Amino acid sequence: MAYQNGNLALQPKRKPEEQVYREKRTVVVKRKPLPVQEKLLWLFTIIVGVLVAGIIIFRYAETYKLNIEVRNLTNQYNEMAVEMKELEKQVQVLGDPDRINKIAKSMNMSASKQDVMIDRKEQSTEQAPKE
Repeated sequence: MAYQNGNLALQPKRKPEEQVYREKRTVVVKRKPLPVQEKLLWLFTIIVGVLVAGIIIFRYAETYKLNIEVRNLTNQYNEMAVEMKELEKQVQVLGDPDRINKIAKSMNMSASKQDVMIDRKEQSTEQAPKE
């Protein structure tokens, strides 16, 4: 007898069965749309969230601007402090009495031998001879 269970080529042919059409019913579930009140509630919640986020971002932007401005002003202050020190050194050098006397002698000027006395109450200047 032929090999019956292992090979399809050796299996006996079946008779064609009549095609039977079956009715298939599918259940379609329609979702109910959201009510208007719930839609408005969601819309309001989203708008509030966006406004809060916008305010927070605006505040951070202002803080960032102020930090940059403080940094710039600090740099300007430091530069001016260095410049002030240099100018104070120049004032000390230019205000040196020996230097002033040398320049005065080179321009043929002489030192005054009179003292000037200022009376602050009367706001007048008086010259008194030196003793």
